[in-house]
Amino acid sequence: MAAGGGQAFAWQVFPPMPTCRVYGTVAHQDGHLLVLGGCGRAGLPLDTAETLDMASHTWLALAPLPTARAGAAAVVLGKQVLVVGGVDEVQSPVAAVEAFLADEGRWERRATLPQAAMGVATVERDGMVYALGGMGPDTAPQAQVRVYEPRRDCWFSLPSMPTPCYGASTFLHGNKIYVLGGRQGKLPVTAFEAFDLEARTWTRHPSLPSRRAFAGCVMTEGSVFSLGGLQQPGPHNFYSRPHFVNTVEMFNLEHGSWTKLPRSLRMKDKRADFVVGSLGGHIVAIGGLGNQPCPLGSVESFSLARRRWEALPAMPTARCSCSSLQAGPRLFVIGGVAQGPSQAVEALCLRDGV
Repeated sequence: MAAGGGQAFAWQVFPPMPTCRVYGTVAHQDGHLLVLGGCGRAGLPLDTAETLDMASHTWLALAPLPTARAGAAAVVLGKQVLVVGGVDEVQSPVAAVEAFLADEGRWERRATLPQAAMGVATVERDGMVYALGGMGPDTAPQAQVRVYEPRRDCWFSLPSMPTPCYGASTFLHGNKIYVLGGRQGKLPVTAFEAFDLEARTWTRHPSLPSRRAFAGCVMTEGSVFSLGGLQQPGPHNFYSRPHFVNTVEMFNLEHGSWTKLPRSLRMKDKRADFVVGSLGGHIVAIGGLGNQPCPLGSVESFSLARRRWEALPAMPTARCSCSSLQAGPRLFVIGGVAQGPSQAVEALCLRDGV
């Protein structure tokens, strides 16, 4: 059921993390929010692991990660949390894969990635973990697709992505993994591709209409949305500079085509490096960077039913570069950068009864 508008949303503020961090890895498991690694005030990857009991609102320190890392991917497999890739203390991509055993409170090493990688995208389906793309030690984007089988503790290769990239957005829909955007070096990628898990084949879909870095992407109700970002100049526009935009582009999975929504349906604020999610029939855009000298605190939502944007309650702590996680009717916004790495943990929630 769709929520009724801006009044249907509220912020819930949780106790701050004991450790401030940006690029932390987050997971939700059995009523606990796990925050793993990331970069602290010194700008170096952390081995710190902490968990928030969401019922008692208390933080607990966990055993440290065997490998300090930032920007890793995490997948929940029952009572385990698998941490994949990332970047280490000497700014090199990581091959190490480690599992946190929640019932035992300890870490175990797992089979390493075939190639060290940061910016790996992960998807779990039927207990198998798919790792797509990444950037290796040579800074080249990767096209490899690997699947991890927990019972055998092995990685297997699958057909490579048509477009190598790292930091892509991935969505599982039916028996397909959709891969959107990402980067090749400093350049944003516009490719949109889908991997059929049964046929084990790739399909190229039409590319994004515009080339934007640090855009927000979300899939909801049979459509994929790409919002905002830092617009890159065209190949023949030598005098233009990257600039923040409020662009909204929508891909209809049934029709197989992109639509660039008109100016009247663009976001109210131009923003990049923000949190995006889907709650109660709304797409929500939270914080990020814009034309102001400090991170944005504004929040807005697009009603899929009414097809319009409206302002929501502002973030309690304005931030960019946040980690995020959706758990039921809550969209968690974790850490990130305010004036420095942040300890803030806040969740945009649907009010009771909506």
